[in-house]
Amino acid sequence: MGRSTKKGPFVDAKLMKKVSALKASGGKAVIKTWARSSMVVPDMLNLTLAIHDGRRHVPIYITENMVGHKLGEFVPTRTYRGHVRSEKSTRKK
Repeated sequence: MGRSTKKGPFVDAKLMKKVSALKASGGKAVIKTWARSSMVVPDMLNLTLAIHDGRRHVPIYITENMVGHKLGEFVPTRTYRGHVRSEKSTRKK
């Protein structure tokens, strides 16, 4: 279920403040954020955001295709290491 169009997209206030300050200065620094529930807005285009995955910050370059998605969608929180091999397939007959 999406957010109400009357309310508009949710973007963390601290994150937007950092984005607007970086855009005004014209720098290319990486912005660290823990706000995974924030939506990608057009102001964030061509910036690099380091999104927290629960253990470290993963740098993500924001492109035009990402607008409208949540930041957490681009950084998975769980590490998939493959399936464990079952004993039946390794056991000799």
